[in-house]
Amino acid sequence: MNELKKILIAEDDKNDVELTLTALEEFNLANVVVVVNDGEEALDYLYCRGKFADRIMGNPAVIFLDIKMPKVTGLEVLKQIKSDDSLKMVPAVILTSSREERDLVEGYKLGANAYVVKPVDFEEFIRAVKQLGLFWAVINEPPPVSSMSI
Repeated sequence: MNELKKILIAEDDKNDVELTLTALEEFNLANVVVVVNDGEEALDYLYCRGKFADRIMGNPAVIFLDIKMPKVTGLEVLKQIKSDDSLKMVPAVILTSSREERDLVEGYKLGANAYVVKPVDFEEFIRAVKQLGLFWAVINEPPPVSSMSI
């Protein structure tokens, strides 16, 4: 797999992070995962600022966003990245426990590529994350880097 294909997970629930990482490990995707615990950290990572100021430049292959996070919500992060020419083509998947219709509608209005409600069942959750990781980080072909700044 291309070393540049990183997965960014923005999730404040430690249990959900562990479950997500466990699912990704089954396809050996866990070594290219960056986990941040709130929306502010997600934006810091994407814009190479704060504790991520020294990271190697480059966008992740996909961003998994929880909606309800401290500091900056997932929907606010989504709004910001989809309005930024250098980030708007990065697929953003909302991975949330929210079944509220307004969150679903708002997520798609803001440019989410997918909206996945976290299954309550452990096995279903693992299966859903594996499928998401496999598709977005391995199967999906992102646009070339040169077109990301158009």
